[in-house]
Amino acid sequence: MQEYNLHPEKPDLIEHQPKSSLSVTVFSLVIFVMTFLLFFEDQLQFIFQLMIVLVVHELGHFLMMKKFKYKNVRMLFIPLMGAFVQGKKQNYSEKQNFWVLIAGPFPGIFIGLGLIWYAGIDPKHGLWISELAALFLLLNIINLLPLDPLDGGQMFKLFASKRKEIFLMIFALTSSLILIGAGAYVSRFNSMGYVVIAFGFMMGLRVRSLQKQYAMHRELKGENVNYSISYKLLSNEDFSKIKEIVLDHTPALRKYIEKVGSDISNPILASQVNNVLETPIDRDATFLFKSLIVIIWVFSFFSPIILSLYFGVKWLG
Repeated sequence: MQEYNLHPEKPDLIEHQPKSSLSVTVFSLVIFVMTFLLFFEDQLQFIFQLMIVLVVHELGHFLMMKKFKYKNVRMLFIPLMGAFVQGKKQNYSEKQNFWVLIAGPFPGIFIGLGLIWYAGIDPKHGLWISELAALFLLLNIINLLPLDPLDGGQMFKLFASKRKEIFLMIFALTSSLILIGAGAYVSRFNSMGYVVIAFGFMMGLRVRSLQKQYAMHRELKGENVNYSISYKLLSNEDFSKIKEIVLDHTPALRKYIEKVGSDISNPILASQVNNVLETPIDRDATFLFKSLIVIIWVFSFFSPIILSLYFGVKWLG
């Protein structure tokens, strides 16, 4: 009761509940295909193969999230960029996070290797299967590169521990610069390079957001506020402290909050405070489990070379 008198009760956090994930997924896929057709109208086979690879990749993430009881799981396609799956949990597990991340690229690489092996032992099926296999391998191996926000980057952050915020800022900035550089190189041969450059600059803007969050977390540590907690378990006192720090770092938001009523400001403040919180994660992945992931991760990069050497020796024999 005393806490309530000193610190008003925190407002409820209103989370968006999507009505139909399937309809949104189908709509985003249609827009994705139509956008590609505008730029590559003579590449129907490539677009069809790309759809297969992306759907298989994202379906792996989707099914694993469903298995681990994530809420509001949705698959979305972004024109000229790719696709992603999003979902939420109250409590995260390091081991489950690894499973969700590897469920996209690892199966895609194994499928690509299987298709190459099949095309190698039965060449009459020809170019189509070989091209599909190459696309499976190329996109999924690229996705395993330790760059933010690729799956490889997310895995790398899990290994490095998400608590090292300075490292995360450097990692995000480095990833942004590499993407911009790679896009500039690709743009000399293909217009898709400009899309990569744009994505790299978008990643660069995220660095500023991480810097702001790092500054707020430093202040919260100074005031002994536990921000590694879910919004549901956050005390009214800690909510008030975090709210004030958020408003100090966002003067425009403070001015807006002062002009509107509580029915409008409370949901905004709850959302802003929730964005500052770090959802706790159970570090339950064993050393053996992580070692196995690293072995498969490294094998994935060299698997096309190993397979080509296998067929080369076989054909020479």
